[in-house]
This record gives sequence, C-alpha cells and structure tokens, in this order.
Amino acid sequence: MMKTTTLFSWKSRFDCSVAELYNWHARPGALERLIPPWEDTWVLERNREGISPGTRARLRVHFGPIPLSWHALHLSDEPGRSFCDEQSRGPFAFWRHQHLFTDSGDGGSILEDRIEYRMRFHGFMPAVMKKHLRQRLENTFVSRHATLAADLAVHRRCSNQSLRFLVSGAGGVLGRELLPFLTTGGHEVWRLVRRVPRADSREIYWDPAQGEIDIEGLPEIDGIIHLAGENIAQGRWTEEKKRIIIDSRVKGTFLLARTAASMPVKPKVFVSASAIGCYGNAGSQWVAEEQAYGGDFISEVCQRWEEAVRPAAEAGIRSPLLRIGVVLTPKGGALHQLRLALRFGIGRLGSGEQYVSWISLDDMISAILHAAVCPELHGPVNVAAPQPVTNRELMAAMADCLAVRAPLTVPSWLLRAWFGEMADQAILAGCRVRADLLQGTGFSFRHPTLASALPHLLGSDREQEKKK
Repeated sequence: MMKTTTLFSWKSRFDCSVAELYNWHARPGALERLIPPWEDTWVLERNREGISPGTRARLRVHFGPIPLSWHALHLSDEPGRSFCDEQSRGPFAFWRHQHLFTDSGDGGSILEDRIEYRMRFHGFMPAVMKKHLRQRLENTFVSRHATLAADLAVHRRCSNQSLRFLVSGAGGVLGRELLPFLTTGGHEVWRLVRRVPRADSREIYWDPAQGEIDIEGLPEIDGIIHLAGENIAQGRWTEEKKRIIIDSRVKGTFLLARTAASMPVKPKVFVSASAIGCYGNAGSQWVAEEQAYGGDFISEVCQRWEEAVRPAAEAGIRSPLLRIGVVLTPKGGALHQLRLALRFGIGRLGSGEQYVSWISLDDMISAILHAAVCPELHGPVNVAAPQPVTNRELMAAMADCLAVRAPLTVPSWLLRAWFGEMADQAILAGCRVRADLLQGTGFSFRHPTLASALPHLLGSDREQEKKK
C-alpha cells in the first residue's frame, strides 16, 4: 500500500514570458540564487550544470543546528513547460518537486512550485513540528519568488545581450553571489584564480603579488569586474597587516588595469570595487562623490586603490569605481558579526550614533551589473541604500526582526582596546552617503529600507506573517 504524502504548492505571476522564466531556471546558478539568504544551505558539488534528466547536486542543509546532506536528482525536463527533481538521499522519506510554467494570458507567466513530500516517522511526529515545516516551506517560497521576480526585473533592464565578464574575488562573500546572478541572466563568467586552473573550466590564473596573469586562454571579454582584496576587518591592523591590505588592492588592481589596457580587443568596462571608507569619519553630514578623501588609513587605502585603475581609464576603458557601503548578508561581514553580538544582548557599539550607509547583498550585485552596462557611469560612484541609519537604529531593527532583547552597550574604550586603530576607523566612525548618481542613471533598489531588507535577509517568521 502506498504511503500517504503531503502536497505543498506555491504559485506566482511574473512579468515576463514563459520562455524567459523557464530559461532563467535552466541556466547555471539558478539553484544558488533560489536559496533564501537566511537558510544555512550550500551547494557542495554537482555532476554538471543545468536541469536535464540525470543532473545531480549535493547540498549541505541545516535543520536547526544539525547539518545534513541532501542529494537532488533531476528526473524530467520539458523545455518551456516543466521540470522535476527529487531527493535521492536526505532527511525526508520522500520529496519530489515539480516546477510548472504556464502563460498567464495577460502578457506574463505563472510559476507553480508543487512539492510532494513525506517526513520520516510521520506518524510519530508532533503536529507542532509538521506546522513548523509547512511554515518554513511558505517562508522559503515567498523568498524564492521575490528574489526571482526582482532578478528578472534587473535582467530585463540590464541583460539585453549576453556579455562575457572576467571576475576577480569570485570566491568571496560578494563574488559567490554575483556569479550565479550573472549566469542566470545569460552572461558568461570567467574567474581569476590563484591556483592551477581546472581543466575545461572558465578559470584564468593570476598572482597579483608576483605581477603574474595568464590570459592566453581567455577569449575576448566585454568587461572586467574586480572585487579581490584582503579583508580589512579581519584581525588587528599591525604594520604588516596594513601592508598586506594595501598591496592586495593596489597590486591586483594595477595588474588587471594594465592587462586590460594591453589587450588587442579591450574590454568596454572595468568595474572596480572601492569603499565609502574613502571619506573617513564624516559624522552626520551627507556625503556625495565630490567629497575629498579623508585623512586616515582606510582613506589612504581607497585612494591608492582607485588610482591603480588609471591604466585602464587612460586606455579609454570606462572605469566605474564603486564606493561600496556596508553590505548586509547573513553569510558574512557586518551583519553576521552584529547578529552574534545581539545573541549576547549587545545592542549598541560605542555611542551608537555613528552612521551606517548599508546596502543589501542583492542590491549590491544588481548595482555591479548596472554599473557594467550603464554608459553614464564612470569614476567614483557611491553604492548604498538611500536611507542610512545609525548603529543604534540598525541593531534595534535587527533585534526587532529576530525578536531578541539587546540592552547592553560595548563602550568605545573597550572596542579600542580590543580592535586597536580599526575601532576608530571602521566601527566607531560614521559615513552618511548619498547614492544620487547611481539612482539618477535608472538604478532601483529592491531593498531601499531596513524594514524591507532585514526580513528578507534574516527570515523573520513574524514579518512574513505580517505580509499575509
């Protein structure tokens, strides 16, 4: 006798054709883009890209604090209509997921995610656990469909043609999200790596410290996206650490810019990361791109970083310098660290009045693509959400989203004792930037406020319930 399964279905309409919707799912990176930010889930390996029958992927998922392995197998694929995958090994007794694509009849399309599942020990599982699983599924597919709709909107504006990019820093927090975002938009990505490139892969060897780069196997490219650089917020700033921070940015940037300038067919654009730290501690004043560099170490790093792009710019390659704010993602960086602080009841760092010009990770990767294709952008470009907040406001909003109490303050003197010089320049300093130039060229934020960004990033059940 066949055992009973539970059916879960989630359906949404999208402003694109059925072909566009299906093609997005069929491209490399779709699975990575559909994992909600708040889920501690990683794609570990796959036998090949795509969704054709026989494609396998192994993921690491978490149920609470427990890590589990999930093996997925694609069973069928009807191009433009549907595809189906199932769990071949994992935490469920049975799991089958159908993706159904239909025309909405009004110029759009409809995606229905239909999942049939059966939990292990279903008959012995308390009702509250079953309800919790269904709530988690709802939250997951609210997030998946919201990300999909927003990504499709960006690609309708920015991905009219397939472009080929060479990307540095592809293994970092930002790069790991950027690559699947680009490939699902139909772009081709080549990665710079500091090891021997794997056979039959789109990898190019480089060693910035030694001034080495091997572009012999690189085809003509449309653009370079340069994100690589030593983590500035990791460890105390000893003189050796400062040297590594500067060299990792200046040497790598100069090498790539000089290489781009010498290519027989030059790329059209060289997008280089920088940081709003270039302005120093600006207090509560609003800061635009015309503001002079500050006088501290981070400002010096950013100035030398940006100047290293000069060979590309002088060769006529459009060179946007993205002065990036605090990128919020639970996968690393400031949001990850602040979330740990909240768990210990810490709700303020220093006075708490220092301004934080933040941006969600999804908006950050969208801004990179926008800068790569927007001919009006060159030179310094502030990249931060339109509503900066103070440290006190940011941590209070996070505490509310996570439903935790955080009444404690870490005094400034303790931060200075623990982090040294970095405390005054990266933790206690403030910068309130304007992104008018970015928005003036047609960029639209999917998360303009913390109220929209934090539930998406942290997965607050309470906030999801409010939306229903």
